[in-house]
Amino acid sequence: MISLDRLFRRRRIADDLAAEIQAHLDEKAEYLVAQGMSRDEAARMARRAFGNVTRLREQGHDTWQWPTVESVLMDARFALRQLRRAPLLASIIVLTLGVGVAATATVFSWTRAILMDPLPGAGDSGRVLALESLTASGTWTPTSWPDFRDLQRSLRTVDGLAAAYPITVAVGADTRTERQSTELVSANFFSVLRVEPALGRFFPPGRDNAAGGEADVVLGYRLWQRRFAGDSAIIGRVVRINRFPFTVIGVAPPTFHGSMPGEDIGLWVPAMMIGQILPTAHGPLDDRGWRTFRVLARLARGVSPAVARDEVHRVAAAIARANGGRSEGMSATLLPIWQSHWGLQDALRAPLLVLLGACGLVLLIVCANTANLLLARATGRRREFGLRLALGAPRRRLARQLLTEAAMLTVAGSALGLACSVWLVRMFRALLPAVGPSLRDPAVDIVVLLFTVLIACLVTLVAGIAPALHGSRERLGDALGDASRGTTGGLHAMRLRSVFVVAEVALAVVALAGAGLFYDSYRHTRGVSPGFDPDHVAIGSVSLALAGYDSARADVFLSRVTEHVGREPGVSAASFTDYVPLSLGQGSWEDLQVEGYSPTRTENMKIYRAAIGPGYFDAMRIPLVSGRDFQASDDSAHAGVMIVNETFARHFLRGRSPLGIKVKGWGRWFTIVGVVRDTKIYRLTESSAPYFYVPVRQVYRPEYGYTFVARSRLSTDQAVASIEAAVRAADPGVATYGAMPLSDYVGEPLREQAAAAQLLGVMAILGLLLAAIGLYGVIAYAVGQRTREIGVRVALGAQPLDVLRVVASNIGVLVAAGLVTGLACVGALWQVVSTLLYDVHGGDLPVLAATSGLMVLVAVAAIAMPARRALRVDPILALRTD
Repeated sequence: MISLDRLFRRRRIADDLAAEIQAHLDEKAEYLVAQGMSRDEAARMARRAFGNVTRLREQGHDTWQWPTVESVLMDARFALRQLRRAPLLASIIVLTLGVGVAATATVFSWTRAILMDPLPGAGDSGRVLALESLTASGTWTPTSWPDFRDLQRSLRTVDGLAAAYPITVAVGADTRTERQSTELVSANFFSVLRVEPALGRFFPPGRDNAAGGEADVVLGYRLWQRRFAGDSAIIGRVVRINRFPFTVIGVAPPTFHGSMPGEDIGLWVPAMMIGQILPTAHGPLDDRGWRTFRVLARLARGVSPAVARDEVHRVAAAIARANGGRSEGMSATLLPIWQSHWGLQDALRAPLLVLLGACGLVLLIVCANTANLLLARATGRRREFGLRLALGAPRRRLARQLLTEAAMLTVAGSALGLACSVWLVRMFRALLPAVGPSLRDPAVDIVVLLFTVLIACLVTLVAGIAPALHGSRERLGDALGDASRGTTGGLHAMRLRSVFVVAEVALAVVALAGAGLFYDSYRHTRGVSPGFDPDHVAIGSVSLALAGYDSARADVFLSRVTEHVGREPGVSAASFTDYVPLSLGQGSWEDLQVEGYSPTRTENMKIYRAAIGPGYFDAMRIPLVSGRDFQASDDSAHAGVMIVNETFARHFLRGRSPLGIKVKGWGRWFTIVGVVRDTKIYRLTESSAPYFYVPVRQVYRPEYGYTFVARSRLSTDQAVASIEAAVRAADPGVATYGAMPLSDYVGEPLREQAAAAQLLGVMAILGLLLAAIGLYGVIAYAVGQRTREIGVRVALGAQPLDVLRVVASNIGVLVAAGLVTGLACVGALWQVVSTLLYDVHGGDLPVLAATSGLMVLVAVAAIAMPARRALRVDPILALRTD
């Protein structure tokens, strides 16, 4: 028998319990006898409990003592015995908790890696911000090296300013090369990020003062382990990068992956070695218009981001005014890394936050469902609780026991979810583009473990507190009485369960409507015409900078490969470009001056463009509206020519005939010789914007990769193989990458939306199933509570329809309340998610109607089994239950 002296602390509780025991002593002795005890034993137990309560009343203990380890273990053992008696309920709770925790932990792992901890391995990374240059119109742009050096010398509110230019290089000798993500960095890059080498050293402080110099390189830890087998003698060894020898001076720590969130950088090279990395580039570090660097700033101690942002804006604007020309009207700002525009976080920020919110929604549904099931279990154990109260157990003891059972289920579900998340973290790559940068899988580490423990604690409290409070608040007389009489405790439990069901239905409606709206957005996006025909087109890319090609060699190589591919059977058109539409990158822009057009003071004249070869528009099936296509004679020895899209002509020429108009860029004048239809450049959902095309031969830049395009009347896979074979025939030392059908390539951005919509759909279905379980539990419990009433009705001649009306009398109210609440929440959340959707409105009636209809169907399905049981009630057996 449990001692009450340690646990009761309020005399009022003892008074109430003593009164209840005294009032029901004789009546409950009969009940104890019915449970198999002798009358003498029942009377003795009741008197002993009454004596314990009386003694407590006299002593008046008011102190709280923490449960001992022994008592906790005893609670755990008893909880296991109770759960073994209800294996189906325990299994359902553990599985649903496992799914909810696994989904949440997985999305949290990626969110943390890309948004919350974008610079792992950096010291005090919360003080590091991204410095982004702004054009006159307020759009962001990378920073040039001269601007970076001027900012570095002028800013006083930062402890350091570092620059990094991400690029892909070829590592190794000709016989064993591999493409590797690299960053060209300022000498203070590692010191600003407060990274210590795992081996060797980093770049010396004065490394930025002169071009060339020591050809040093720092290896990433994973590259060192994979390619060099973790050889500790790597320091001093020569590694060829883009065929140029570099000396390894250090290895980065295993936790550091570079300045690009989510990406895995393998090499760091001093920015002053750009001439060796891109040997055909001509003085890019002296060109204030060559904006390619990502800049990171570490705030000085005691300086707020707002103060530093004001100084950056003021200093950058002063630098732009001092230099004029291509910098006119420009400024800069500071942003948290997760809000910056350069990197994977810009594309994944919105999907990750939406998925994290969806996971939280499912977790709330899981909590409500778990609380509902545990409450049903607690209600079914009322007689057990009454017996324990009669034997002297304090109410707080019952509450602790129920919380222990909830905690054990939650721990089991969380462990299952954590184990699944290790696998799901890698499966989450389905959301990410296959043609993107080299990514690292987030680690399921101690932070994720602590996050899971926090989830487990919250679930235990949310799901366990209501059953615990309900079980401990039972009135002794009602608990020991017949539950079928509809006592006060039963009504209280029914109300609680109804509240949980309404919450489950509302949350399920929000999840279903959200998934439907996102799928609708994906469907509308997929139906948008890109302005070109990607079907039956093959692509394959090369990096001529890795091979050290200059303009003349590149011209011969590109022409030879294009001619070779064009001669293949079935190929109707072949060409090349430095930018494929709907690529993940931003492409390149040029600051233009249009003849006869005067821009406003804040207008951005930095217009994006593509450098292409002859036949590109035929290969892509982009209609030529007027003028001519580029020709083989449009090379560097002839006058510059340009082809613009329709929006360019409308915006800048305003009714003038575009043919023959002069446009200045790259420091020279180009003549417009043609106009083509508008196409989608970066996203299918974008509005039309000015865009122009120039011949590669007239603006060749070695740092740009080039992609061959070939339209085939036969097999696209055969055209892909033709591109790879033509590149090998032209130069075996040049590798082809990204060879695939163009339809697959341009579908990559849509794959993110499709995968997100599918994942939201899975979560919505899970929420719907949980809501169905909750509805079923409430109806089944109501049928059990009203068994005698149903029997009396049947005995008095009630028809099956009357019985069904009794069973479903309350469920319609619960479903209607849940629907109204859920739809109201959808309307409230619309302002948050509307910017993420395309051509979808908050009052999308088909989606909302489908959501409501599906919820009603689920409610009908949940009624079916309890209703069938009610129709089979035997009046004689039902009347005997009293």
